[in-house]
Formats: sequence, C-alpha cells, structure tokens
Amino acid sequence: MKQIILTGDRPTGRLHVGHYVGSLKERVKLQNSGRYDEIYIMIADAQALTDNAEHPEKVRQNIMQVALDYLACGLDPEKSTLFIQSMIPELTELTFYYMNLVTVSRVQRNPTVKAEIQMRNFEASIPVGFFCYPISQAADITAFQATAVPVGEDQMPMIEQCREIVHKFNSVYGETLTEPQIVLPEKASCLRLPGIDGKAKMSKSLGNCIYLSDESEDIKKKVMSMFTDPNHLRVEDPGQVEGNPVFIYLDAFCRPEYFEEFLPEYSGLDELKAHYQRGGLGDVKVKRFLNNVLQAELQPIRERRKMWEQRLPEVYEILREGSKAAKEKASQTLHDVRHAMKIDYFENDNLLK
Repeated sequence: MKQIILTGDRPTGRLHVGHYVGSLKERVKLQNSGRYDEIYIMIADAQALTDNAEHPEKVRQNIMQVALDYLACGLDPEKSTLFIQSMIPELTELTFYYMNLVTVSRVQRNPTVKAEIQMRNFEASIPVGFFCYPISQAADITAFQATAVPVGEDQMPMIEQCREIVHKFNSVYGETLTEPQIVLPEKASCLRLPGIDGKAKMSKSLGNCIYLSDESEDIKKKVMSMFTDPNHLRVEDPGQVEGNPVFIYLDAFCRPEYFEEFLPEYSGLDELKAHYQRGGLGDVKVKRFLNNVLQAELQPIRERRKMWEQRLPEVYEILREGSKAAKEKASQTLHDVRHAMKIDYFENDNLLK
C-alpha cells in the first residue's frame, strides 16, 4: 500500500509558532524522510468559510499568506502537492455522501467541535457548514487515501471521527476507503503550545500568537510580555516550571547548542529549570534566553518567506498546478466511492442492470 500524507491549515491568518511546532515542522521532516509516496498539503479555504461566510475576502487574502508560510518552513513543491481545497469540487460531493453515515448527536459529542463552538460563541446559532466540519475533514483525508495525518493534539477527535466514517462506509459498501493514522509531534511540549498570555491554546482569534513572519523586534516584545508563574514575584522566590509558558516554549524550541551560544553558565534546560524552581533566577533572564532561541529558530524562516514574497507569480503557479494534481487524485477516489455505492449510473450502462 502506498504511504500517503494529507494535512493542512485554514487560511484565516498568517501561521504562528504553534502551527510550526504542532505540525509544520513535522510535515517538513516527514516530507524529507523518503518514507512517503505522496504528500498533499491543503489550504482549507472552504472550511475557513464555514465561520467567515460574510467575509470571504479575509479567506482569499490569507491563501497566499499561508502558502508563503508553507514554503518558508521548507515544504517543497517538488516533494509535496500544495493545493487549495475549494478548487477540488470532488471533496464537496464526498462530504455529502458521508453526511448520511453520521448522526447529529455524534457530531455534537466531538470535543473539538464543542470547543470551537464555545470559542466562537456559536452556541445559539451554529452554521450548518461549521457543524459538519468533521465530516468535511473526513472527505479531505479519504479523498487522497491518506494513510497518515500529521496534526496537533487538538485534532485527535477529528481523526477518530474520520476513522469511524471510513469503517462505516467500508462496512456498508465494501472495502473502498483507507483508514488514516494520526501522526503527533514527538515532543510532548509540541502537542499544544499555549498562547503568550498563558491561555490553553495559541490562537489567531485570541491574539496571543507569535507569528512565523513576525519581525525580530515584534518577537522580542511578545516574549518579554509573556505570562509566567504569577507567584514568582521576586528573583529569590521559587518558581513553577509546569504550566509556565516560557518553559513550555523552551521545551519545544531549545537545543543544546543554544545554551553554548546564549547561556553558557548552564549545561542545559534541566539545570535552568532546577535553578528557577529553587529560586534565585528571574523571569527576565529566562525570557531573554527564550527570545534568543526563537530569534535563531525563526530568522531563517522569515528570510525564506521574504524571498518567496518576491516570487508571488511562482507561488501562484505552485498552487495552481498542485490543485490540478490534487483534483485528479480526488476524482479517482470519488469514482471508486460512486462505484461502491452503485450510483455510477451511466458507466457501462449500470442504470439498466
């Protein structure tokens, strides 16, 4: 069986470091591993419209922004197919068929859907398209016969629901769809990066992000304003490491060589944490170190992004050709689905049989 990846992001804004450690970095690693036969990276504009229907210009303007972030992080159009979701109408048809295999109560129980509805204050008035987000995502994944889906921890319930849909379809119509496996970041700290304000999740809508395209001064300002241990009021006070965003970010980004370069008086992160916990280490010093780490990590990404910004017609062609290739793949899956359901009426006179 071919090993295939499908993953993507909603174009509702530039991508941030939460996206990077949660899935983007892993995508690049998997892309370059040589273990996968096909890799599809989707800009999920149709899903973004489910809660931005009145502002389609916001989605349209951010498609290129997300594409630039992809290329800046190292996604290679020679190895990965970058495409725009709405350019693949087969996905809509697959979604329609899958809707008949899922109950309303099952979607309501999806933890990701519940959390997103609450975050957007949709409790009283949920757009149907947004409510059906998990079913649409299942169509995206199965259309490309994906065997692996690299995403953040918050998407685990979505992948589980996709697997349920695959199992149900194959049980009813015969073995047709591929059941995907979720691929999580190796580091536990990368599963869900908190916002700089200490909120549980870094989110564009909450305004608590460090963006991949942020200039160095913006990064420094955000890092120095980060939430830490509220009880660590004086340098000599013992500090809490668990749940402290500054240390969570260091867990996600820090490498041994950064201590040699920026903080040589410590042997590594464990020693830094121990000092903070026993007292005698101030937040400002730790934040300055984190700033240096983030600057080192993000500078190459920012520079590649600026390079691609000078080549927008080329980025446009990458998306156009990628969408064409993705349509061909999804079209084959839709053909197989229609055949399994026996609704390919005009193929080989099937309606007469």
